[in-house]
Amino acid sequence: MRIRTTVAAVSGAVVLSGLALPAAQAADSHKGHTRITKVVVNGGKDIVIGTSDKKITMTVTGTDPKGIKDGFAALWYGKKLDWGRLEGMLSPAKDPRCTKIDAKSATCKIVTVAHPRELKNSTAGTWNVVAGLLGKGRAENHVIKEKYKTVRVQRAAKLTVDASPEPVKKGEAITVSGALTRANWESRTYAGYGQQSVKLQFKKKGASAYTTVKTVKSDAEGKLKASVKATADGSFRYVFAGSGTSPAVVSAGDFVDVR
Repeated sequence: MRIRTTVAAVSGAVVLSGLALPAAQAADSHKGHTRITKVVVNGGKDIVIGTSDKKITMTVTGTDPKGIKDGFAALWYGKKLDWGRLEGMLSPAKDPRCTKIDAKSATCKIVTVAHPRELKNSTAGTWNVVAGLLGKGRAENHVIKEKYKTVRVQRAAKLTVDASPEPVKKGEAITVSGALTRANWESRTYAGYGQQSVKLQFKKKGASAYTTVKTVKSDAEGKLKASVKATADGSFRYVFAGSGTSPAVVSAGDFVDVR
């Protein structure tokens, strides 16, 4: 009974078929004294996926009186993990590799690849982590946890800024335009992220930090526009704090010469 990682989609959800056990036995299966002590996904950070393939590394650490033979981990979305209906979505880049810590414990590394073309935009957000370990010995002790923990899988975002006119006379109006976009996994392009609050910040020339000038909302196409009065030379930028489905992002600064 070897643990194999076959990651797949089920009606737009991501699941994993792991141990060579009947599907009915797979979820939260446990035999013997094998224990999972730690699972780390993507270095503990949110998984941000743009329009190109994304490598995701997961590690499963655990113990067994006779040592650890193999392990797996994968992500799945939805309320229930369905082991019986599998369609390819994420595939392992290589077989799991387990590194011995001592006679009883080891850490197994699993690398999978997310293909945006096989993801649905509606699945961005909280995903579940299924993890398992196989102990050494004839008894083939093992443990599988269907919902060991949760992680966030997000659609990558971009933010631009353009302040004009430049140069500008002191006291005149400056229009600061920009756009907030995020990855559309289904079309593999970046599209406007509308109705989101975005902060406009300014850093006076010679200053060490930006300060918030005002907060604006992106329109239906993700476009941003704000008007401020020219007071001094400095740079403008937009800052998006992020949402449950997209990460925080900051635009580059655009310098304006005030005369």
